[in-house]
Amino acid sequence: MCICVNCQYVDRCITYHAVETQHQQPHLTNSPDFDPQEPSINVNIRSRDDYIEMEWDVVGCISFVQEMGKWARLRPGEAIPT
Repeated sequence: MCICVNCQYVDRCITYHAVETQHQQPHLTNSPDFDPQEPSINVNIRSRDDYIEMEWDVVGCISFVQEMGKWARLRPGEAIPT
């Protein structure tokens, strides 16, 4: 799971914005202004019948500041990305 969902900066983060793009998800903001220090991203690649599926998850970041439930508060009622 992407640590970003519980980060204070999720709605301002340039890296999380890129992850949203890769997952073809709506953006929390169209103009992120926070450039995190040393984010670590795991990319899981799976072959499906006639296509390749890629899942991007931020698993570490020096700039991470925990704020439990931040993403959920920004998108009430929506499923939290896993």
